[in-house]
Amino acid sequence: MARQMLNAKSKSLMAKLYWCCACLVLAATAARAETAPTADSVERGSYLARAADCVACHTAPGGKEFAGGLPMPTPLGRIYSTNITPDRETGIGSYSVEDFTRAVREGVAKDGHYLYPAMPFPAYAKISDADIQLLYAYFQHGVAPVKHANWPSDIPFPLSVRFPLFFWDMFVRRGPFQPNASQDAQWNRGAYLVQGLGHCGTCHSPRALTLHTKALTERDGPAFLAGAVIDGWYAKSLRGDKDGLGQWSEADIVTFLKTGITDSTAAFGDMAEVVQHSTQYLTDDDLAAIARYLKSLPGHQKEPAVAAGAHTASSANDDHPTRGSAAYDEFCVTCHRADGGGVTHIFPALAGNDVVETAEATSLVHIVLSGGRRPRTTARPNPFAMPAFKTLDDREVAEIVTYIRTAWGNSASPVTAEQVAKIRATLTEAEATE
Repeated sequence: MARQMLNAKSKSLMAKLYWCCACLVLAATAARAETAPTADSVERGSYLARAADCVACHTAPGGKEFAGGLPMPTPLGRIYSTNITPDRETGIGSYSVEDFTRAVREGVAKDGHYLYPAMPFPAYAKISDADIQLLYAYFQHGVAPVKHANWPSDIPFPLSVRFPLFFWDMFVRRGPFQPNASQDAQWNRGAYLVQGLGHCGTCHSPRALTLHTKALTERDGPAFLAGAVIDGWYAKSLRGDKDGLGQWSEADIVTFLKTGITDSTAAFGDMAEVVQHSTQYLTDDDLAAIARYLKSLPGHQKEPAVAAGAHTASSANDDHPTRGSAAYDEFCVTCHRADGGGVTHIFPALAGNDVVETAEATSLVHIVLSGGRRPRTTARPNPFAMPAFKTLDDREVAEIVTYIRTAWGNSASPVTAEQVAKIRATLTEAEATE
């Protein structure tokens, strides 16, 4: 009898201990559980994801949104963007807000491995805590989960070992956004969007030999947004230089970011993707803030591409047309017109176009070789496209581009066949075979 009573008491005690432990676990789980976001929070997070252009890198051609798999060339080999849908096995569904924050701001995944700096975490470090929370709400509750395994990089061993990224990361100058007390709210909003969510400096600022962006804010000096060659395109200066935004008004900048075209130029290459997937969705207030901030950045003195009038022998009024002008008449004049004036809002003007006159001719050569398509926007739903002329040899392309850069009052340096050959070699596999 005594043994039976002892067994009964033991069982009762074990049951109480079990339920106590269960309650503790439930309480701890409840304490860790994140409050379900409101529909407004998810919607605001969606807007911020548009501003950050997350979809452009994390969506492969023909793939599901945010499921990753986009091939991205690097000097060491191709890498592939990752799945950032809330799938728990292959995406970020198991990420806590702390895990998400560390990945976005520091470039470190949940399991501790370093992300390749194709992820612009030095810029995203400037995203505020409040906006990080909204982005997290959107990616966990506003994006459909997609089961799509991440692909390993094509970088060969031992270069594929990521541990050296720890040392690379040590040299990255980054920190939270610092508002300028001497500027108003609109200017600071524009600075926040350009430096952080928009990560404009990732493409438009030059890089050091270590591939670090030389400047992350206007406080870092004139290298910030001073223009850079990336992926075979020249991302133009966004400062007040003649070949930057010196001749643009704030209204021009807003129109360009909203529609992808102005009276004198059009978006092409990677910038066309930015307009199509990101900036066309920003509010007028945010676009105006971006324009206000960019127009406040002064230009910096540098040598002109060529002395004025140095190429008058190749002018459009020359009595002895060069081979370049003859080729222009054959391949280009139908759209861009004999006077280089183009057709407003349809075919960009080449006369006086700052893309044409910049000292760096990479983008002009690239678009002749690979063609291009204007972004599809709500304002311009039927984008026009330029065909590729890759069947022309290097000399022919050089002659056409040199003619364009020196006709109708344009005053830029000539382009050589050797330069064209180098740029042709940078074309992606798709561009080279289309």
